[in-house]
Parts: sequence; structure tokens; C-alpha cells
Amino acid sequence: MAQYFVVHPDNPQPRLMRQAAVILRQGGVIAYPTDSSYALGCRLGDVAAAGRLRTIRGIDIHHHLTLVCRDLAQIGRYARMDTWQFRILKQGTPGSYTFILPATGEVPRRLQHPKRSTVGVRVPDHPVVRALLTELGEPILSSTLILPLRTEPLNEPEQIRELLEHSVDLIIDAGACHLEPTTVIDLAEAAPAVVRLGRGDPARLGIELPATE
Repeated sequence: MAQYFVVHPDNPQPRLMRQAAVILRQGGVIAYPTDSSYALGCRLGDVAAAGRLRTIRGIDIHHHLTLVCRDLAQIGRYARMDTWQFRILKQGTPGSYTFILPATGEVPRRLQHPKRSTVGVRVPDHPVVRALLTELGEPILSSTLILPLRTEPLNEPEQIRELLEHSVDLIIDAGACHLEPTTVIDLAEAAPAVVRLGRGDPARLGIELPATE
């Protein structure tokens, strides 16, 4: 049975954030709010927890997970950036963007793209996530909370509780989130490319979408 923490969306209780970090460190899988939708998360280095997360999502090892980071400095430990890439990230963090970048040696090979050696990273603009990441002291390995046979992410914590109370270890209820996933920007090549258009506006990053006929 999952624990259920009701937290203030703007000023989350420090005691609950400490407990949430403990649950992650002990191998837990959590459902937590972001600035796009709710997400599933576990510790970066926990193979068993990552396997449970993939089972809940109904995805295999070929579906790549995202490193949710506290800030640009933390991203710099796990992803390599040249000046032009750093400038784009600076414009989009915190925010509803996921960036694909070359991975550093700090990222386990099992979490990198097998051919490109890339990793997805993001810094959400949500006080609860920021507080949790500060308490944890490391990124959260995450995936948008979209269940098998569904096309939209879950954004209502009570519904998440009903569906996942026997599958996850903790649900953090900070109220409803948006329904849109992040905008995914590939920065691993010479020019930025929008892989998925979501809640984040590419124009904020100075990226224009291809013209449609």
C-alpha cells in the first residue's frame, strides 16, 4: 500500500520532503507532480526500482527515461554541453522541456541511448520537485505517468491513488497538474530539433518549428 503525502503546492512541508527522499533512497518508486503532468520516479542507480517503474508504465529497456535535475549545475554532471547548448538550456530551465544531450560517464550505460550515447535531462518549474531534489541531493530517474493503453498522462492525485496504490511506494499529492507532457528538444546534433511538442514553447528557446503545408 502506497504512502500518501498531501503537500502544499508552493511551500511543501520539509518533513514530508525528507520522508519522500528516504523512500527513494530505500528503493521506492514514487508518483510526484511536475510543471507538466505527474511523473513516476526512482533513484538513478537503482536497477530494481527502474525495472518496477518500467513495468508500471508498460515500457521496455528501449524506452529511455529522463534525469530530473535540480539545476543546470547538476545537469552538467550528467550531460556534456557546449556553449550554444548551455545557452538554450539556460533559457529553458526551469521549465516544461526535456533536453537530449550527450551523456557523461556518470550516466550508467543502461540509461544511455545505445547508439548515440545520449540522455534526456530536465529541470521542472515546480516547488515540490525542487524541494525534493534539494533534499535528495541527486537526480530522480523519471518517466511521464502514462499508463499502458492510455494516451494522456495522469494529472489527478486521487485517480493516481486509485490506480497505483498497490504499485508504487509513495504518491505526493500537490493538487492537479497539467495534462501536457514536456516539449522534447534534441540538442545532441549540430542544430536543435523538436522531437515532441508539448507544454514548453520552443519559441522561448529561440527555436522555430518547421513550416507546415
